[in-house]
Amino acid sequence: MNQNSTDQFFKNPVLGHPAGLFVLFFTEMWERFSFYGMRSLLILFLTASYSAGGWEWTRENASALFGSYVGLVYLSTMLGGYFADKVIGFRWAVVVGAFLMTLGHASMALETEFSIYLGLVLLVFGNGFFKPNMTSIVSEMYKHRPEKKDGAYTLFYMGVNAGAFFGILLCGYLGEKVGWSYGFGLAGIFMFFGTLQFWLSQNIFGDIGLKPTAESKARSEAEDTDTRNPFTKLELAIIVICSALGLLWIINDPASKISNGEVNIFSFLGENGNNIAIVSALVLFIVLLVKRLMNYSKITREKLIAVTFFAFLTIFFWAIFEQSPNSLTIFASDYTDRVLTGSWSTFFLIINSLITIVPLAIITWVLYLLFKQTFKTYAVANIILGTSFVIIWIIAIWMLMKDFYTAGFLSFTDETLSMLKIEKVTKAITEVPATWFSTLNSLFIISLAPLFSKWWESKYNPSANMKYGIGMGLLALGMACVAVGADGIAPGAKTASVSMIWLILVYLFHTMGELCISPVGLSYVSKLVPARMIAFMFGVWYLAVAIGMKGAGKFGENIDKIANEHGLSYFFWMLTIISLIVAVFSIIMTPVIKKLMHGVK
Repeated sequence: MNQNSTDQFFKNPVLGHPAGLFVLFFTEMWERFSFYGMRSLLILFLTASYSAGGWEWTRENASALFGSYVGLVYLSTMLGGYFADKVIGFRWAVVVGAFLMTLGHASMALETEFSIYLGLVLLVFGNGFFKPNMTSIVSEMYKHRPEKKDGAYTLFYMGVNAGAFFGILLCGYLGEKVGWSYGFGLAGIFMFFGTLQFWLSQNIFGDIGLKPTAESKARSEAEDTDTRNPFTKLELAIIVICSALGLLWIINDPASKISNGEVNIFSFLGENGNNIAIVSALVLFIVLLVKRLMNYSKITREKLIAVTFFAFLTIFFWAIFEQSPNSLTIFASDYTDRVLTGSWSTFFLIINSLITIVPLAIITWVLYLLFKQTFKTYAVANIILGTSFVIIWIIAIWMLMKDFYTAGFLSFTDETLSMLKIEKVTKAITEVPATWFSTLNSLFIISLAPLFSKWWESKYNPSANMKYGIGMGLLALGMACVAVGADGIAPGAKTASVSMIWLILVYLFHTMGELCISPVGLSYVSKLVPARMIAFMFGVWYLAVAIGMKGAGKFGENIDKIANEHGLSYFFWMLTIISLIVAVFSIIMTPVIKKLMHGVK
């Protein structure tokens, strides 16, 4: 067999796929566990009172920091992707990224001002090295089995959502119910397990992802027969200026707010220095983009314009969708009636037990199948992975036992309560954690993704513009639900008791919107962009996502100002209207974009 053939990975498959896919599955699962687990707590921790262990920040400052953090996470992928391709290879990039994230979570668990900021910086760079290179390894593993790639990415995506679900569920629960440092720390523990498991199992990937050599670079260049269009010195200078201005702005924005103007990098530009800096960066980038597009043939240029159009729409999608860990979590915490009694308490406990135990049991079964194929060769890695699952099972069962006890369905002696670290209660109630609602996104994705996949494969498959229109429309419908739910909240109110059903509907409609837009966007980049431009246009795409993430923070910053003046419902109606405008714009532009796509579907 040809050593370069990826058929070698299919000798002893697990569920019809290479065992290496499931090494990546569990590594990615623990990374998403840590990322979403910490993220679900960040706004709550920053805005919680001093007596509750938080920093008692204003929502404006918390949203500013949150927006810059998630924006930088996506911007850093370009740096990590470059180093992986040119310097250290995919594998070392994954290891470096995972190690930095482990240190980042450990730092945040200390809860000091310095350690929190240091932790966020480490997490930004860690994500940058980790995120783009896991999917690159998957792609390389299936290089000569393209017919299996869709199934591989489906399984990989399940790992992503499983990690997000359990991270939010368990880190969120520990952070809210036990202590913030426990939630932050648990995220770090499992990132560490993922790092070890990947490092000890890496030989399973053969030559994939190794540090690039002169020979491998030469072979890659020989395989690339496309005509190159290198950046000129002027274009490189524009990129440097744009990057510097954008990076300084995204750091300066929260810093200037948190310090009440004492820290302001752009103070020399006057009162509106921040705005001048970011507008200048955007104008320069648009000039660069137009200049690059003009270098290509008419058909290629028009396809790239179509990709840029979808990237523009993506900014608005993420700016509104990412209210989940921001304004929607605040709404869940302060304005939603999360206390259940009687039959509703029983119903929630049963449902919560099922959605915890069943997915955990399924993934444990996948783990067993992986063990059967790889334990002899990678025993230590499997033992570490198995240990991590034992810990997850213990925490999950402890969480459920605690909930059943506080609801009055279980009774324990004082000695048992002390051993289980459960506080004694005098009144039987069930209080749903504010972070619990964010888990619904992952659950709905796992449930609905097969249906949407069938839809895209049927004769009723909508056009690209229609998918974006439907997705933004569903986003608007979700925001309208929470706007209706918040209708009775008076301007300036700090608390309320809105029914949980409105938040559940929000996450249902928003997940459906995500399935219309998120997986589809990157697919069109790969279909429309020629190989010689793929890196640059992926950079444009991730820049759009980063702007959207920062936009989410910008929207969240204004929640108190708008709520105090007009009421909380007004804030969500604004997001509803913006979503509808973008949806209609996307649909109206269908004939124009269809022409620019030149038959690509």
